[in-house]
Amino acid sequence: MTKKFRNKYRIPSDRMPNWDYGSDAAYFITICTQDRKWFFGNINDQKMVLNASGQVAHDVWMQIPQQFPYVALGNFVVMPNHVHGILVIDKMGYSSSAVETRLIASLPPPSAPSVPSTTSPKSPGGITGNKNPMFHDNISRIIRWYKGRCTFEIKKNVAAFGWQSRFHDHVIRNDLSYQKIAQYIVDNPKNWKEDKFYS
Repeated sequence: MTKKFRNKYRIPSDRMPNWDYGSDAAYFITICTQDRKWFFGNINDQKMVLNASGQVAHDVWMQIPQQFPYVALGNFVVMPNHVHGILVIDKMGYSSSAVETRLIASLPPPSAPSVPSTTSPKSPGGITGNKNPMFHDNISRIIRWYKGRCTFEIKKNVAAFGWQSRFHDHVIRNDLSYQKIAQYIVDNPKNWKEDKFYS
């Protein structure tokens, strides 16, 4: 049975000690609706059928690279009561165009989940260094924006809508893990009744 925090559904944290969640990496994100209510539609014939709220959840996720240009999107799915997606932060390779997914090569191996070295030949944050606001952005800020934007739009028609207060994040540390997670996201609708978030 899922443990609860303050009588709400809680997803255990996979956070790595000493890891900077604003650093370049691929992140597997899961965000659940409040009390895991089915706000986004339902599964029909092993496929997710989005309602209007689910379409908002999808469309706002697609806008993340416009709001945070150093972020690229991996696989993503909206489920009846949660979303799964891969976000790739690439500040060191950031340019005015969207980040391409040349992502895994720079990730730390599983045995070294430490903060990336500050002695990189590239200056962090570009020519503005640490004063570049982009350098201080992290996964929490991105998800806070996403949840807030969805909530604003969805509540126009569904006053009861809400997200659970926390979200689940997992640093993807190698290519094999990336491929497994990407496939898990694709397969989520057909495996819905076996999903731990099914309720």
